[in-house]
Amino acid sequence: MNRSVYKLRPSDFWRIGEHESWFTDMAARGLYLKKMGIHFARFEEGEPRDMKYRIDVSTTKRIPGEQIEMYGESGWDYVTSYGQFHVFSSPVEEDAPELHTDPAEQSYTLKELDKKLAWNAGSAIIGMVMMFGMMASIWFLDGTPTYVMVDGSMITQTILTIFIAYTAYHSLRAALSIRDVRKRLVEGKPIDHHASWKKHHRIHTATAFLFTVVVGLSAIIPFAQLAKMETNTLPEGSVDLPIVRLADVENDPEMIRAEAEYMSDNVDWGNRLSSEWSPLAPVQYESDESGVVPGKLWEDLSGEYSPAIHTEYYQLRFPGMAENLVSDLVERYRYDNSLDEYIEKKHPDLDILVVHTEEDMSKVFAAKGDAVMYVRYHGYADVSTVIENVVEKIR
Repeated sequence: MNRSVYKLRPSDFWRIGEHESWFTDMAARGLYLKKMGIHFARFEEGEPRDMKYRIDVSTTKRIPGEQIEMYGESGWDYVTSYGQFHVFSSPVEEDAPELHTDPAEQSYTLKELDKKLAWNAGSAIIGMVMMFGMMASIWFLDGTPTYVMVDGSMITQTILTIFIAYTAYHSLRAALSIRDVRKRLVEGKPIDHHASWKKHHRIHTATAFLFTVVVGLSAIIPFAQLAKMETNTLPEGSVDLPIVRLADVENDPEMIRAEAEYMSDNVDWGNRLSSEWSPLAPVQYESDESGVVPGKLWEDLSGEYSPAIHTEYYQLRFPGMAENLVSDLVERYRYDNSLDEYIEKKHPDLDILVVHTEEDMSKVFAAKGDAVMYVRYHGYADVSTVIENVVEKIR
């Protein structure tokens, strides 16, 4: 039994002349075509021989048996089919006549394929536009594209959209190329059966490798994010992490941890620490902490004084993203407040510092090198204390 050899197709399926030339060159090396797949072709090893290959296009995926017999009587043996393309071979020494001697007549065999590819291209372009519209709304509707990128939740969908866009481009090229082939045939210009295939083979190989890597990574990323995602109850004691602690801001020995209001999976979500990962921010922490000072009331007498703090920390893979991420965090958390209420300040130990204060609320946005931090504090401590703790913890 002859050994089978699989090879990546040299170019796109509509390049008829290049495929014919490739099959001929493979036969000269002792590899004879047996089966064509979407991306690979299967050959069987044999003695090298000078062969001619021709591709005939039909209106259906199955070629009539009568047509195969008719071609066989002319010296052409049926080899295989892929889609509406049917491959025939003949030894050079038999000098078999061409399957089509009139290019203009051959153009009619491509008419149905031309219509089909035009329809496919139109459908693919519509699908691409819809996907781009959906992705644009996710990326830009909230005005926080850098945050979406850093968060990492949309990376797989974005890669999928790019893949769909490439598919639409591929479909459009197929439709235009077949239409161009038909036009040249009508003009009496036959298909070049010896067209060079090596250039497109290199391009096709590189593209296939690139897409395999990209699609593979896009499939791995969500699992990597899930594996690195962790949430636990925040320890009351000190932790060596870049988060601002409520006790350090309040500096009140009377303060105790507030009772848990919501517990899930043994996590006190009012006092929790979460860690996450994304390709653009491999280190991420998010924490919430709430306390209470027994016997002390809010100034409006609404209840027992219960300060709280929220911290988000991002260590970016590319420091140049820090400024845009800070801007996006401001946009994300300003809610109904005006941007004018978020004041950029100078600080000798920080690259960026943006502060917003209300009656009993402070928000601090900071960046230093590749690190970005956002802290929201609800309580009566001065915002300068919050900033001091941010400077100490950011790294």
